[in-house]
Amino acid sequence: MFKRLNILIASSVIALALSNPVVADDTVEDFQTWGNITATGSFSSNPKIKWWLEGQGRFGNDSSRFSQGIIRPGVGYALNEKTTVWLGYAWVPTSFPFAGQSPFNEHRIWQQLLWSNAYSFGSIMSRTRMEQRTFDIQGSTDVGHRFRQLLKWTVPMPAVSPKVSFVLLDEIFINLNNVDTGARSGFNQNRIFAGFAYKVSKVATAEIGYMNQYFNRPSSPRPDQMQHLLAINLFLNF
Repeated sequence: MFKRLNILIASSVIALALSNPVVADDTVEDFQTWGNITATGSFSSNPKIKWWLEGQGRFGNDSSRFSQGIIRPGVGYALNEKTTVWLGYAWVPTSFPFAGQSPFNEHRIWQQLLWSNAYSFGSIMSRTRMEQRTFDIQGSTDVGHRFRQLLKWTVPMPAVSPKVSFVLLDEIFINLNNVDTGARSGFNQNRIFAGFAYKVSKVATAEIGYMNQYFNRPSSPRPDQMQHLLAINLFLNF
C-alpha cells in the first residue's frame, strides 16, 4: 500500500513541476480557497438528455475576501455510455484579485465534449470546452473565444478504503483571439490539482486537495498571477 501511495505522490509532484511555466520575477502569488458543487442528472422523459447545475465560490487575497463566483447551468445529450455533448451559460461575478481596479460581471456561453472510461489503472476523464465570453466593463464590446482542455485521472485506493481514490487533474486554457479588455490570444492559464476523493454515497463524491493556477498576462500592465489553492469539490450525480 505504502509503495503504491509513494509512487502516486511522486508522480503528482513531478507533474506539478513539469506543468508550471517559468515564473516571472514580478509574478503575484496568493493563497485562495475555492469551493465547488456540481450536480448532473438525466431527465425522466428521456434519459439521454442531461442537465448540469454548478455553483462555485472563490475566496482570494489569502482567502480573506470573495473574489469570484460562478453559476453554470447547462443541458447535454448522451451520444453513448462514455460520451456526452453539452451547451450552457455561465454568470461569473469577478472582483480582486482577478479583476483589476473595479469588479465586473462576465457572461459565458459554453459548449463541451465530455468523455470518460475505466481502465485497470483507474479512470480517465477528458473535457473539451469552448467558451464565448463577454464582460460588463465600460468600453468592452468584444467577444472573447477561449479553448479549454481538461484531463483527469482517478485511481482507486482499496488498500486504504474502497471509498477513497487519488485524483490528478490538469487543465490548460488558450485564448483564441485578442479582446478589448487586454487579454491576448495564446496561452491564458493552467491549472493542476492533486488530491483525494471520497465516495460519500451512491450519488455524492467529495474531493479535497491542492490546486496550482498560473495566469499568463503578456503585454499587460498587470503582472502574471500564481494562485495556491485549497480546492474543495462536491459532485452529485443523480
